[in-house]
Amino acid sequence: MKLNPLQISLRTAFVMLAFSAIMTALLAFTFAMTRDLIAKSEEQEKLALIEEVLPASLSDNDLLKDSVTLAPDPLLGNTSPITAYRARLKGKPSAAVLEAIAPDGYGGKISLLVAILADGEISGVRVVSQNETPGLGDYIEIAKSKWITLFDRLSLQSVPDAGWHVKKDGGRFDYMTGATVTPRAVVKAVHKALLYFSKNRETIFGERKDHE
Repeated sequence: MKLNPLQISLRTAFVMLAFSAIMTALLAFTFAMTRDLIAKSEEQEKLALIEEVLPASLSDNDLLKDSVTLAPDPLLGNTSPITAYRARLKGKPSAAVLEAIAPDGYGGKISLLVAILADGEISGVRVVSQNETPGLGDYIEIAKSKWITLFDRLSLQSVPDAGWHVKKDGGRFDYMTGATVTPRAVVKAVHKALLYFSKNRETIFGERKDHE
């Protein structure tokens, strides 16, 4: 049966509509199938990074589930809410892992993970993401240098404010010649993270101060 122009147009429109519906359904199905896998992968990557800065012996809880959202704060360098992971041992706070941003790296923002023990001492620091100059500023990465471990075991009590600078600026931290901006930004961000922890410990752990 020969179709008239109107019937041809309607059939073409129907075919295109059906094709679009099928493709949309396929995309939605693919997204649903991969979303959980992607989330699981990201969760495992974050947990692996946390395990680098926080010994397993310091917690008996699920850190990824025992977390708190922190509002933007200049001391953390975040412009949007970020997550803090809380380590507990036998129900008592033992450490917190904070996400901190150094906004003034040579190549832009440097995202850090800073693990701080309940007593205010740094357990470890790792770089989550950065865009520093390859072969120069990227020595802050643990895979390329041990520099980032200079923060281990330090605290506001063991290092005075004047010490939280690279040696070129009168502080205690080494740096690579020709690459001062990167370590300067990281040192400042870690110091600020310690200050934030000191001021917000109760908020991070969900504790309440007793009042007489």
